[in-house]
Amino acid sequence: MIRAYLDCNATTPVRPEVIDAISAALVRAGNASSVHAAGRAARAALENARAQVAQLIGAKPSGVIFTSGGTEANHLALSGAARSRILVSSIEHPSVLEAVPDAERVAVDGQGVIRLDALDAALAGDNRPALVSVMLANNETGVIQPVAAIAEIAHRHGALLHSDIVQAAGRIPVNLGALGADLVTLSAHKLGGPQGVGALILAGEQLLQPMLRGGGQERRRRPGTENLPGIIGFGVAAKSAVAMPDAARLEGLRDALELGVQAIAPEAVIHGAGAPRLPNTSMIGLPGAEAAVQVIALDLDGVAVSAGAACSSSRQAPSHVLQAMGLSATIAGEAIRVSLGWTTTEADIGRFLAAWGRLAERARILRQGAA
Repeated sequence: MIRAYLDCNATTPVRPEVIDAISAALVRAGNASSVHAAGRAARAALENARAQVAQLIGAKPSGVIFTSGGTEANHLALSGAARSRILVSSIEHPSVLEAVPDAERVAVDGQGVIRLDALDAALAGDNRPALVSVMLANNETGVIQPVAAIAEIAHRHGALLHSDIVQAAGRIPVNLGALGADLVTLSAHKLGGPQGVGALILAGEQLLQPMLRGGGQERRRRPGTENLPGIIGFGVAAKSAVAMPDAARLEGLRDALELGVQAIAPEAVIHGAGAPRLPNTSMIGLPGAEAAVQVIALDLDGVAVSAGAACSSSRQAPSHVLQAMGLSATIAGEAIRVSLGWTTTEADIGRFLAAWGRLAERARILRQGAA
């Protein structure tokens, strides 16, 4: 069966140039902390990748801390900043929400955009040293947050700002200076790189307490022998993503998909469509059809999508993002996420619409029978 892979926000297929770079790295000897020739060559490759990742968002290479992925980077930011007070938006990724379960949550509006007035009031009401964590683009709806405005509010109150930019980097323009965040999180496998490698990037020289103790790697901010093949692949993926070659094409495909959905089923809802969004992401609600049922039916029809974040979709719980936007658990439980990537074609969109159209017709029949 020819399959349509439309779950790129969970993980994007690895780019061919990344596979080649990792394959070459795997046959090379050398630990980047060793002083002999092989070690020096490994160090040079590591630092080249560090520069490539930094260039993606206009950061300084010295601020790049390589980690095992976005989850570790988020934990390192929230714990390492050593702030007594943590505030997060209510639509953050589980790796932020569960890193500090008792963090104060800031509300969002009906489109999933953080309420700046609520953040301002929360920071004004307590003068303890704080860290605010707000993602740049939501992994489920694709809604883009006004991070520069959030940074202004946070800094005015003496707070640091961390932003998980995992879904945004390489899909929309991101410049660390313009963003205003003090710390940002990246993950290679959202860019067409390998799984198991990410980075926390510091905008300045702020202190960061490591979560682990050991060697002096990553300037003692993240000890442990670096995953050199993964990091090299991360660098190549970042270099390929700098020009965002797929952004306009993917936006056209996403728009065609959403027009097709609304033509098939006018009752369908595109969540977050009233706010700026990533060009590759669509969260579609189909009344009367549970998300898990949709995902399974589409998979059987050769189309891969998800019911939200891959990290939490196995729990079969309604989207916490949509519920934070004010939707009921029932409506939130009827939404699927379609996310496009560099491998997506017009034919994939056609396959999705054909398969989803059959789902929509079955849901319509069931609703009429229940009426």
